[in-house]
Amino acid sequence: MSQTNINIRMDNTLKQQFNHICNELGLNMSVAVNIFVKTMVRQQKIPFEVSLDVPNAETLAAIDDVNHERNLSKPFHSIEELMEDLNA
Repeated sequence: MSQTNINIRMDNTLKQQFNHICNELGLNMSVAVNIFVKTMVRQQKIPFEVSLDVPNAETLAAIDDVNHERNLSKPFHSIEELMEDLNA
């Protein structure tokens, strides 16, 4: 199987971080990129979710609280009542 080169442009800090993680895993960047490409070809999709809506830990905890009816505030019947409670 013949080999070819590709050039990828990325931020230098990102490259250093990527290289560090690859080294920690016992890989080099070329092997890591090849793993990604082979997985993408085999699965015929990007092998992970691509999303802009990834909530942080605090938001996930708040969602979990709502789903389990924990740590909810009391109901308010007016904005004035809400503001009094917030300012207390």
